[in-house]
Amino acid sequence: MNGQARALIESMPNDIETAASSCSFDEAFTLHHRAVFRTARAVVRDSALAEDVTQEVFLRLYRNLNATPGEELLKAWLLRVTLNVARNTLRGQSRSMARDNEYHRSSADSGWLAEAPEEDYERRLAIEEARRALDKIKEPMRSCLLLKQQGLSYREIATTLSLKETNVGSLVARGRKEFARVFGKIGGRK
Repeated sequence: MNGQARALIESMPNDIETAASSCSFDEAFTLHHRAVFRTARAVVRDSALAEDVTQEVFLRLYRNLNATPGEELLKAWLLRVTLNVARNTLRGQSRSMARDNEYHRSSADSGWLAEAPEEDYERRLAIEEARRALDKIKEPMRSCLLLKQQGLSYREIATTLSLKETNVGSLVARGRKEFARVFGKIGGRK
């Protein structure tokens, strides 16, 4: 490189400013809102979702206002961000729909959602009867029974309820027996 070119390059500032000064956020929003919204609407095909995408794009502009290109390239930058956000939104929606469909399919397979209204009513009635039967069991048998049903060991139950570990087994057994007796009366099975 010759000396004149090197001198010219060295005299240039490190941060090259564009001829047009960068515009403020308000100006950018006013100038480009319609284009961003139309682009988002064209990709997502839903006005409400396009509004969300537009809002996200302008939030990104606001957060990165100092890092965005000058005014002449701002519209292109905004539209590129709009396309990316809109596509990511659609991907997120399709993943969400896939998860929901999988949940419904697995729930239907396990019988939770496929129950007929009568079966659902009977299940809820049985749960209510069980709760009423549990309410009639005296403490500490009820607490021991509930904690054992949740998978706690006798030692953990004893620690939780401040009981002797040797008493927990008999309290659980007596609680089960009492529950069966009370539940049989409430459910009309006796």
